[in-house]
Amino acid sequence: MPHETQPQRAGSYVGSSWKHEARAFWCLRRALVLNSVQVLLRESRLRVILVFSLSALFWLGLFWLFLDGFHFLDSSLNNPATRARTIAAIFNIFFLSLLVMLVFSSGIILYSGLFRSPETRYLLTLPARAERVFLHKVQEAAAFSSWGFVLLGSPMLVAYGLVNLAPWFYYLLLPVYVLSFVAVPAAVGALACLLVVHRLPALKVQMVVGAGIVVLLLVGALAWSLLKGSQTELMTPSWFREILARLQFSEQRLLPSWWLTAGLMGAADGDWADGLLLLCVLVSNALLLVQAGVWSARRHYRPALQNLHSDRAARGTLGLGWLDRAIDRVFCFLPARVRLMMVNDLRLFRRDPVQWSQFLIFFGLLGLYFSNIRRLSYDLSHATWVNMISFLNLAVVGLILSTFTGRFVFPMISLEGRRFWILGRLPIARRTILWSKFLFAALGSLIPCLLLVVLSDLMLRVVPEVFFVHLLACVLLCLGLSALAVGMGAKMPNLREESPSKIAAGFGGTLNLVVSTIYIAVIVILTALPSHFYLGAREADPRGILFDFDRLRLWMVVGAAASVVIGALATVLPLRMGFRAFDELEF
Repeated sequence: MPHETQPQRAGSYVGSSWKHEARAFWCLRRALVLNSVQVLLRESRLRVILVFSLSALFWLGLFWLFLDGFHFLDSSLNNPATRARTIAAIFNIFFLSLLVMLVFSSGIILYSGLFRSPETRYLLTLPARAERVFLHKVQEAAAFSSWGFVLLGSPMLVAYGLVNLAPWFYYLLLPVYVLSFVAVPAAVGALACLLVVHRLPALKVQMVVGAGIVVLLLVGALAWSLLKGSQTELMTPSWFREILARLQFSEQRLLPSWWLTAGLMGAADGDWADGLLLLCVLVSNALLLVQAGVWSARRHYRPALQNLHSDRAARGTLGLGWLDRAIDRVFCFLPARVRLMMVNDLRLFRRDPVQWSQFLIFFGLLGLYFSNIRRLSYDLSHATWVNMISFLNLAVVGLILSTFTGRFVFPMISLEGRRFWILGRLPIARRTILWSKFLFAALGSLIPCLLLVVLSDLMLRVVPEVFFVHLLACVLLCLGLSALAVGMGAKMPNLREESPSKIAAGFGGTLNLVVSTIYIAVIVILTALPSHFYLGAREADPRGILFDFDRLRLWMVVGAAASVVIGALATVLPLRMGFRAFDELEF
């Protein structure tokens, strides 16, 4: 009898300890969330108001666009089967694209949370299992990486339900479907991150670059096959058939995106049995993948963490001294101390996978889109349409650049301030630090942004006048956004915070993002409107009978000159403000 009860007591003790552990971590999560909300409401009310207001406007705008789009499909496609297949293709490719991006996003966030976070190192010293810490960070990464999916996907699904007159249980199943779908890429990204760090701790930079090139080639080949130029007229039955044939790869029934699409469309049509069945399939697979991650973390998390940090200590340099020497030679006209600080910033950038991976992903996706503009069946025969697309592309480049400068450049001053006791012992003036940050951000962003703008203009075949206006606007955006991030970062530093993301999320970071957005809008409008009127007049009156082309060119020159003046002010004033504040700052 004692031999029979002992395992039961041990099992009940283990089960009780697991429950207490889970309860403790949920209490920790609740305390962190409540504390974060209180801090935001107390210290960052402007950011909270802006985020909620802009998110609500963005959601309503997307909802109106999707509602109008579904009404258009409903009125244009009279055949119900063709209409259903078209909507299914749209859903499948949309959710599959988000699935892939969420896998990369969650993997990047988890790498920082699992292997570089001070909180994780502290949690691992507690009497808690490694897999519990792993699950805690997976939940956090899923929340951070999925808010964009919810913001983009929910207005489309709600609009589809309203247009399709979906029954009440469609809206009841909708949040469960979304949460279950989000768990799948989060678990896959967690597994990939854990296994890569565990199996390849000594991965050389050359191998990483080679793998990245292979991935880009595969994505490019897929995009090329998908976006091959169509010879049929836009929005015709032949065009629809051709597009649907190209999207068949997204209709594989083993993909979670297909489960989400088929289940929600079935529920919207009143078939609650199919809706519940595919929901169970999605939930069960999500739970299985999460459990697989927990099993993998039980065996590999602590060894991977130990191998990663020990390998960093033993590995020393990354073998990229040639790049540092090249930077030093290219910018030989700059003072030696500025070049040394720029090389130091470059080393910090390439040693942080969170920074360069996000940089490559976003700018790589933009480059892929720009290279296939002419294959997207746009009507590029009208000059005004080409001008609008080209300036929208320029605005997108500027907005993405403002996101990076606000997220990575703005916190650099605060992080340097916390280590100023090291820099203070060196013969380096404070202004040299700010100059190096500005030049690193401006010159580092100028090359990829100019390449993207040139690629967009070449694919759109814009006229030479507009091409040079785009180049000028791109240079002004790079200089102005870099100066705003550096100057406002020095004017409003946060020396008590160690996390760059929290520094960027503060009042100074929010104000920098708002001012940067306004600056982008002003530069783009000043250069786009005169170009639009000039090209519209040339298209409507090629002989110049009704319009004076010389006067319209003069307006283009005036708009460009005004943008140069505003760009110069946006560059000089924030830097002067930052220099003055940084010189007076007491550490």
